[in-house]
Amino acid sequence: MIKVQNLSKHYGQTKAVDDLSFEVAEGDNLILLGTSGCGKTTTLKMLNRLIEPSSGKVYINGQDITKQPVELLRRNMGYVLQNNGLFPHYTIAENIAVVPKLLKWDNERINKRTQELLNKLHLPNDLLTKYPNQLSGGQQQRVGLARALMADAPVLLMDEPFGALDNITRAQIQAEFKELDELKRKTIVMVTHDVQEAFELGNRIALMNKGRLLQIGTPAELLFKPADEFVKGFLNAQRLQLELKAITLQDIWELLPPATDISGADVNLPSTCSMWMAMEVLKGNTEKVLIVPPPAIEAKTITFEQLMTAYHQYQVNLPV
Repeated sequence: MIKVQNLSKHYGQTKAVDDLSFEVAEGDNLILLGTSGCGKTTTLKMLNRLIEPSSGKVYINGQDITKQPVELLRRNMGYVLQNNGLFPHYTIAENIAVVPKLLKWDNERINKRTQELLNKLHLPNDLLTKYPNQLSGGQQQRVGLARALMADAPVLLMDEPFGALDNITRAQIQAEFKELDELKRKTIVMVTHDVQEAFELGNRIALMNKGRLLQIGTPAELLFKPADEFVKGFLNAQRLQLELKAITLQDIWELLPPATDISGADVNLPSTCSMWMAMEVLKGNTEKVLIVPPPAIEAKTITFEQLMTAYHQYQVNLPV
């Protein structure tokens, strides 16, 4: 869906972004991760031409983005900012309807789509007549996401979307973000400096430093097969938590005990869920939990103790 080829942005002698090349497959959620000033936001803004590159090319769905009007390019991409970017003198309804009005949608279609997104994002109808400063930070961020999703663009760009929220609100919205069916149909590029957030939300991570791409891969690949000492050191301080988020039940499947009586298990977990998520579910359950298997393998039931035993066995074989 997105192809970046030898992309650079220079300000005089300063190389904000230096010869980046990567691809984002349709349906991927790629996280641009790195310290402040590494070039990740500049990279994101070059994808929709908010910043023009010094050199290099960007292709969206096979098309060179410089070969189409910039207004059309941006209307076909959702964009979510850290501070939500809502227009303060527009009501919430007017904010959400900005792009559909540009696309000449009729009022019935706008209202129907607005209602659909309010329901999915857990926003009450009475917010529509209010202004952004009358909403909480979490509500403003949800409205910003609703506006980006309104026209159902295939690509969604997100720049530190949860960075301005408190920890509790951020965790709640991140959990909703992962489960939102709207987002499972999109190709997403998201910027963050938060390592835990990157491992929680991304299926691939691009780690940047000083304008250059050091490594791109799955969370597990960065954690267990770091490209260099910088990548290794960047992740080491939080390694235990990151392992729990990178390792899935499918990874430890062979180490889990055979299923016993699945009729007594009233909670289902997909085999694709992380150790972290499984621990959260299991620690509050005295009964066994059913794991829905990968294709062609029978289901299993586990307790918290059985899960931890399998994880410790798996750890023995992990790369140092």
